[in-house]
Amino acid sequence: MKYSILTFGCRVNQADSMAIERDLRASGGEPAATSAEADLVIVNSCSVTATADQGTRQAIRRVARDNPSARIVVTGCYATRRPEELTAIPGVLGVVPNDRKDHIVEELTTADRFAGADGPCGARVPFLNTLPPEGTVPLYSLDRTVLVLRVQTGCDEQCSYCIIPSTRGRSASRPLQTIVHELRDAERSGFRQVTLTGVHLGAYGRDLTPPSTLEALLESAIDSTSDLLFRLGSLEPMDVPEKLPDLTDTGRLAPAFHLPLQHASNAVLARMRRPYRLDDYRQIVDRLRDRLPHAAIGSDIIVGFPGETDADFEALCRYLDLSPLTALHVFPYSDRPGTEASASIDKVPGPIIRERGRIVREIGQRLASSFRAAQAGAIRPALTIEDGSVAITDNGFRVPVAGHRRNERIEIAVAP
Repeated sequence: MKYSILTFGCRVNQADSMAIERDLRASGGEPAATSAEADLVIVNSCSVTATADQGTRQAIRRVARDNPSARIVVTGCYATRRPEELTAIPGVLGVVPNDRKDHIVEELTTADRFAGADGPCGARVPFLNTLPPEGTVPLYSLDRTVLVLRVQTGCDEQCSYCIIPSTRGRSASRPLQTIVHELRDAERSGFRQVTLTGVHLGAYGRDLTPPSTLEALLESAIDSTSDLLFRLGSLEPMDVPEKLPDLTDTGRLAPAFHLPLQHASNAVLARMRRPYRLDDYRQIVDRLRDRLPHAAIGSDIIVGFPGETDADFEALCRYLDLSPLTALHVFPYSDRPGTEASASIDKVPGPIIRERGRIVREIGQRLASSFRAAQAGAIRPALTIEDGSVAITDNGFRVPVAGHRRNERIEIAVAP
């Protein structure tokens, strides 16, 4: 049985897809070169924006058109939020919500357990064997250079624009020893780098008994492995561990962080229900920059949030222009039905949103160029990726290289 996995959205979905692929391989599945050649296509959907929903629908229809015999199974946040919309698309065998995603392959191997949107449908996928006993197959294959490992899912925050708490549920952390076991297996299988990710990564451990913390997880990950370089997924600014610079100084935690700001106007932050104000964020990133001058610090920005005035936008640009940030991901605001923000009446017109997005993206380009210029010539540790012709430095620069294979540790100068 040949399979293909189409992944949309964030690193959490990437991590989920890698775990699904691990289980498919363990059950006798083989990766197809393209979805057009696959017997089974799993679509791991995102639903953070309406555009993400549209991309999922388009991908499903394209697979059904190009490969009519494919068995298409949809999972992820869109599948959780609107299962009926997806089961209505011709070619979709079933829909698996997020709370069953970890067991999707097990369900696919058992006719009386695999369920569509409305419950069991008895549609077992042929050619999949039952899962072999634990430990009898490699945990992961090395067809990827970096392992993305989900350590937490769900979110207890109540940001007024975000649909994810309703699709991922409350914060839930994986047990520390389970994570350590997987990290050791990943290192033994040849991985050199692991990205730890979660929906609300900084909430890791709060729900465990006894409670734990992200800082404790990082210390255990470093102590229990010998050579892995760890990267962090998106980390809310109020959750930055106090020891983060010290852990980075060990050389085992990459000096590359993503700390979503969303906006620099306190009035907008309040309407977004973000649990900090600009001065809080400023102190956090300034402290990181002072301790780690070589660190990449990226951020998410939402433009055109309901009620965003010209003065709010000017405050945003004013902060960003002088900030120590090195990259910006810019999101034009779009309604997510069911969120508090979607019911607002003071919406910003579309043309203004698009123009504000253009301006902030230009600021982001300037920040990125300034960071690269400041780091040009610095010798940084790096890992070769793809076919070995490109290396990624620990602080996130892509540098062309020659004479290397994939997955090699090297040191290289940052190119101007």
